[in-house]
Amino acid sequence: MAWIKVYSIEETSGFLRKQYDAAIKRAGKIWNIVSIMGQNPRTLKFSMDFYGAIMMGRSPLSRGQREMLAVVVSSANHCHY
Repeated sequence: MAWIKVYSIEETSGFLRKQYDAAIKRAGKIWNIVSIMGQNPRTLKFSMDFYGAIMMGRSPLSRGQREMLAVVVSSANHCHY
């Protein structure tokens, strides 16, 4: 079985801690996908910025439509987060 090191908030400092703090502010907790990306804090930041642009940036789709698309894609991929 594959294993990926994840960092608890207590193990973080510096740039990674800032990303974790932002995640908690955004979602109230550290989701697994965020902690997995903690291996590379810069990638984590870019990924969250990209997600923010897709979900909250200007778009011809409403926020609700974008959320519905995300749910359908996650379901089709058997993704449970």
